[in-house]
Amino acid sequence: MRILLTNDDGINAPGLNVLERIARQLSDDVWICAPSEEQSGAGHSLTLNRPIRLHKHAERRFSVTGTPTDAVTMALKKVLPGPPDLLLSGVNRGANLGDDVTYSGTVSAAIEGALAGIRSVALSQVYVKEGMADAVPFHAAEAWGCKLLKSLIDVPFAPRTLVNVNFPPLAADDVKGIRVVRQGFHDYARGSVVEGTDPRGYRYYWFGLHGIEHTSGHDSDLEAIADGYVAVTPLQLDLTHEASLALLRERLA
Repeated sequence: MRILLTNDDGINAPGLNVLERIARQLSDDVWICAPSEEQSGAGHSLTLNRPIRLHKHAERRFSVTGTPTDAVTMALKKVLPGPPDLLLSGVNRGANLGDDVTYSGTVSAAIEGALAGIRSVALSQVYVKEGMADAVPFHAAEAWGCKLLKSLIDVPFAPRTLVNVNFPPLAADDVKGIRVVRQGFHDYARGSVVEGTDPRGYRYYWFGLHGIEHTSGHDSDLEAIADGYVAVTPLQLDLTHEASLALLRERLA
């Protein structure tokens, strides 16, 4: 089984090393093609206004000067000798829950794989303590990642779908299990815009996305993580709101 690994935190991210250790428990045909620098929040963007450069770091290990989508595109068209059987994106440093998936470069890399007809999974490690982004504990992802993926390998994926996985911010032994749940909802209306002044005296702004949870019950990814479970959410690429089709056709006919 050929596995392609990518991410949005960059080729040198600790989470990518975690993902490689997970993948090598499944196969010895593992390839890596990731952005050369961090691309968090890049979403499903594609670089069109400048050339992309491809760097080979080692056998089957490459980086590109672009977005996660660029990395997957280059891997499929220029790096791999043939299409992979599985694409894994992550393990992201931080959550990709609820509406985060629309911003996430991690999820978008898996979206690009799904568009190419490849079984694709995005994996993210939630962490809770402020100021520890450079020292995220990936214990839950490392302990549960392979177990979860082994269960997914033979599951049929519908066309143009992918699976989004989030690991709770717990020690491996404290994780309660796995829940298959729907995507939750954040309210980013209260997200902050931090204003400051750089050393040369110029004003700058920094976005802070601190969402308010807006889901009820225990059937969303947000609640699953809060309850101490690994959250597994199937996502589809068709964004059509079916319930509105008839109304709009009637009004706009």
